[in-house]
Amino acid sequence: MCKGVFLFMLVAGPNKKRVPEGDDRSRLVCDECGFVNYINPKIIVGTVSVHHNKFLLVKRDIEPRKGYWTIPAGFLELGETVAEGAVRETWEEARAKVTVGSLIGIYNILHISQVYMVFRAVMQNSFHEAGPESQQSKLFLWDEIPWEHLAFPSVLWALNNYKQMLGKEIVAPKFEPPNSYWDK
Repeated sequence: MCKGVFLFMLVAGPNKKRVPEGDDRSRLVCDECGFVNYINPKIIVGTVSVHHNKFLLVKRDIEPRKGYWTIPAGFLELGETVAEGAVRETWEEARAKVTVGSLIGIYNILHISQVYMVFRAVMQNSFHEAGPESQQSKLFLWDEIPWEHLAFPSVLWALNNYKQMLGKEIVAPKFEPPNSYWDK
């Protein structure tokens, strides 16, 4: 077996771009051992967290979109479920303890190879504060949300989808707007 499979970043390993047998797209392949380096989308998890009809948002302290408002969200880690990741990200970014509910949406962001999974969440109490990646955390009434200063379209989609699901016990997750399917 090629040692490059384990050390491909340092030594050899997948270094030729070609279509592996049985595949339909070009990938990095090791000619010595046949290892294929699959590069797949990253999963982002987050919450639309609410406390007494107020929505928890954080102002980003990192790029991209530093200084803009977002829902608490971030990369899913190995060894955690999507719900566990959403709870962790809410704690990391806003120091808020939440109980996760149903999935609001699954948003495909093709140009950066990310898939967002956003959940409804109820804050366990009113406490929140900025985490290490946030400048500020704040609870907003719906009409107070800084709509023109939201960091990403996925934040807008998640908030609007949350609003559409109010009062519904059973909900089906929403997706990004259909026009984004063809914006490749």
